Amino acid sequence: MHRKFEVILLEEVWELLDILDEKIKDKILYNIEKSKYINDPKLLKKLDGEIWEFRTKYRRLHYRLLSFWDKTDSSETLIISTHGIIKKTDKIPKNEIEKAKLIMKKYFEQKKKK
Repeated sequence: MHRKFEVILLEEVWELLDILDEKIKDKILYNIEKSKYINDPKLLKKLDGEIWEFRTKYRRLHYRLLSFWDKTDSSETLIISTHGIIKKTDKIPKNEIEKAKLIMKKYFEQKKKK
């Protein structure tokens, strides 16, 4: 099976994963890996404009990793995961989407400088 993209988890994502129980951490990482090969909106879903989310539900909690696409390299497509949230409802707060957009803007500005 062909991998569609690669995923980069930024520091805030790793900080969230580090505080989680090993089972949920493993499930989140498994879902990310699975989403590289299959198109399933239960795993990776578009939120707002250019912001997407990796989705995992475990024991009535929703774990979301906000992300964006980087298709500027012709050899490889990346998804950059900016940060994560844990919540009880399926709705993503607007301020979390805005935070992801700000991180995305800074990412591409730094990439241009290189």
